[in-house]
Amino acid sequence: MEVTPQIFDHIAKLAKLQFAADEKETLRQEMQKMVSFVEKLNEVDTTNVAPLTHMSLHHQTPRQDIAQNGNTKIEGLKNVPLKNEDYILVPKVIENPNK
Repeated sequence: MEVTPQIFDHIAKLAKLQFAADEKETLRQEMQKMVSFVEKLNEVDTTNVAPLTHMSLHHQTPRQDIAQNGNTKIEGLKNVPLKNEDYILVPKVIENPNK
């Protein structure tokens, strides 16, 4: 398939893209290279090749969904630079416009 200037303009219109006149020809040629590559892939004989359902032959077995105790509040606050007894303290980043 040849990517003509008319086809390129139609695809650009569908994608709501606008290009400068000097860019169009370069981009059309790049698109032609991509289409030619895909057409080349269609020439590959795949008659005895089974379709892939996964990229790897190994399947991951999901772990059991078991509730576990996580970190305690004390462990969670241990490495925090600014804190009080219950919370992590952070710098104020939003000002109240009503004050």
